Amino acid sequence: MAAIATKKLSERIGVEVLDIDRERLLHDEEFPDACLAALAEHGVLLFREIHLDDEVQVEFCRRLGELARFRGYRLPEVMEINFEPSNRNAEYFRSNDGWHIDGCLDGGPPPRAGVLTARVVADHGGETEFASSYAAYEALSEAEKEQYAKLRVVHTFEAVQRRSYPDPTPKQLAEWASRPTREHPLVWEQRSGRRSLVFGHTASHIVGMDRDEGRALLAGLEARATTPDNVLRHSWSVGDTVIWDNRGLLHRACPFDRTRPRTMHRTTLLGDEPIH
Repeated sequence: MAAIATKKLSERIGVEVLDIDRERLLHDEEFPDACLAALAEHGVLLFREIHLDDEVQVEFCRRLGELARFRGYRLPEVMEINFEPSNRNAEYFRSNDGWHIDGCLDGGPPPRAGVLTARVVADHGGETEFASSYAAYEALSEAEKEQYAKLRVVHTFEAVQRRSYPDPTPKQLAEWASRPTREHPLVWEQRSGRRSLVFGHTASHIVGMDRDEGRALLAGLEARATTPDNVLRHSWSVGDTVIWDNRGLLHRACPFDRTRPRTMHRTTLLGDEPIH
């Protein structure tokens, strides 16, 4: 396997990939496997100011795995994340500022990884933060690990949207209620043998537990998992590309002025491992 030169971005999460260019991204036969191995080890990979256009981003990501497709964008493999009125998903991008794992509300396996390229960065704020849900599990006491292995969590579209729209209209409530709910174990034991916690702002309540008690438990886990020493905050420069392990990391966008431009282009690597 080809070696990847890296520099740590924080004590616990993330590395910058050094000495990389488009030629290697697209044509080095050993790079995809090395890249995925580094992702599994470090959680986040930063390609600083590499300035990928959409076509190159898609071609590179296809070397890593099968890609999700999104309706309504110039390239179906690239979702444009901004608050322009013409963006059909702008209403829902507000929820990106809460800690979450992508795919908890989908019917199939959650994405393996997310890829973001910065096209327009915010004047102030707009960073992206990452926190390890692997580390969150490992930090539990043995008694907690035993207790939480038995718990199941209900995830709903309403749970995450209420954080952005605390006083929803009847139309919003009806639309949220039309979305399917999902139930997942709190502890995800993956094929690799690693365990992570599945929670975040899509989590509504814990099955069989008093609603307030369950929500307090989930909020406490989130607070413990996202202390500053457990979080990588990436301040974007135009042209940065970041890949993160969606199976083992929570992420969120930091606040910024949504009336000002900020555009990220996202590609998603499909997963093949259901949460169980």
